[in-house]
Amino acid sequence: MMQRGRGLILLLACAAAAACSNSGLRNLESNNRGPDEFLIEPKGELEIPSDLNDLPAPTPGLSNRTDQDPLDDAVTNLGGRSGDPNAPIPSSDGALVTAASRYGVSPNIRQELAAEDAEFRRKQSRFTQYKLFPQDLYNDVYSNQALDARATANAWRNVGTRTPSYPPAQ
Repeated sequence: MMQRGRGLILLLACAAAAACSNSGLRNLESNNRGPDEFLIEPKGELEIPSDLNDLPAPTPGLSNRTDQDPLDDAVTNLGGRSGDPNAPIPSSDGALVTAASRYGVSPNIRQELAAEDAEFRRKQSRFTQYKLFPQDLYNDVYSNQALDARATANAWRNVGTRTPSYPPAQ
C-alpha cells in the first residue's frame, strides 16, 4: 500500500512539472521525422536559345534565369505585374491608391501591427503555462477576430446588396 502511494505521488509530481512548461500560444514542433516538403525547390525548365551568343554573362553567386522567385510568381499569379517591389506606383493604379489611402496612410504599419500582435499574444498566453495537458491555443485566441464569410454575405443580402455566390454549407 505504501509503495502504491509513493508511485501516485511521483506520478502527480511529474504531471505538475510537465504542466509548468509554456510554449506560448502556438506549438509548432513536429514529431514527424519525414522529409521536409518545403526544402524541395523546383527549377524552371532548361532553355536552349536559338543563338548561343545571346546567352547572358555568368553571374557567380547571384541568381540565374531558372531560379524560382516566389514573391514575383505570387504577384504574377494574382494578376499583378512582376518587377521591382520598391518601384514607383504605375499611373494606371493611381485611382486604386487614392481610394485605398483616403483615410490616411501609416508608413510603418507593419511594425505597429507586429508590436500590437506581440503584446496581444503576450497577454493571451499569460496563464497557458498552468495547463495540465499542452494544447495549441492559437485558433482559440484568434477565433473572435476571424471573419465568417457566409454570415457577412447573408447580412449584405438581407439589406438588398448583390453579392457573389459561395459554396453550399457542408
